[in-house]
Amino acid sequence: MIETIKTTKTRIHEVNWDKLEFGKIFSDHMVVMDYKDGQWQAPVIMPYGPIPINPSISALHYGQAIFEGLKAYRMEDGGVSVFRPKKNAERLNKSAARMCMPTVPVELFMECLTQLVSLDRDWIPKGEGESLYIRPHMFATDEFIGVRPSDTYKFVIFTCPVSRYYTKELRVKIETTYTRASKGGTGAAKAAGNYGAALFPTQVAKNAGFDQVLWTDSINHEYFEESGTMNIIFRTGQVLLTPTPSDSILDGITRDTILQVARDWGFLVEERKISVREIVDLMKEGKLHAAFGVGTAATITPIRVINYDGVDYDLGAFEEGIFAPKVSAHLSALKRGQIEDIHSWNYRID
Repeated sequence: MIETIKTTKTRIHEVNWDKLEFGKIFSDHMVVMDYKDGQWQAPVIMPYGPIPINPSISALHYGQAIFEGLKAYRMEDGGVSVFRPKKNAERLNKSAARMCMPTVPVELFMECLTQLVSLDRDWIPKGEGESLYIRPHMFATDEFIGVRPSDTYKFVIFTCPVSRYYTKELRVKIETTYTRASKGGTGAAKAAGNYGAALFPTQVAKNAGFDQVLWTDSINHEYFEESGTMNIIFRTGQVLLTPTPSDSILDGITRDTILQVARDWGFLVEERKISVREIVDLMKEGKLHAAFGVGTAATITPIRVINYDGVDYDLGAFEEGIFAPKVSAHLSALKRGQIEDIHSWNYRID
């Protein structure tokens, strides 16, 4: 058992459960674990709150910081389930390796996660589209001003009850000036710096009336990569098109889940390079039937308008029962134990 220091005063009664804002309310406890002398020290569960750090820690200067995102759900039978957590543990370790950081044993990751979620299970909301968002992250803590990997790190997991990340269909702009990630870079890692690099071009797009951008490759801006903080999937008829994960595209767990469901249902899935020209031609011909972003926070977010070279292409409202609304409802039912979990994706915490 992990050493646990319980809060003396819960904040759960202060929450307005009818107005949950994504990422602004935090549960009572967190996991904290330090890495030093070449090994992870014993984790501790403690009340959520500030962590003392020094201004000289290397994460603040050289960007050694990574994170993950996953969700816990209230099941139909009253139990609790986390969706595909081992995949997140594995991806965290891939990010750690790319950023020259120590990996976290999957069994240790799961033990920390299980005990934290079990302790704060009352924080899991029950409404449609609601869940307990879980944020594991790691950052370098050496007090050293010099460009080299840190020798010490801190691993933390906290949770927060959330509603939907997006509540509307999106207007997006195909980005042909700025770059999120480049070939040979850190785009395949969930590294903090990737998201920092995306802030300015996203804000430029928002100032122009868009909700997000569709990232393209860094060389010629010829091929699609991601959509904002999500992977991107296009649908034309019974075919789903999505860029293949690469060193500049994150290998999304929600993306993997949706593509597997699509195959289960008989859709043709094409994972390959998807050119901007191909998608623009499909839109001009009226053959692009849907586009959506997919990710842990966003789940499945419909894209209504795609702008390219100053022209808006309206894809129309999502058609019920075709794919995206249907798979969204399917995954919601699956995560809550309302239908059979044929792929054993739910990790029960009871």
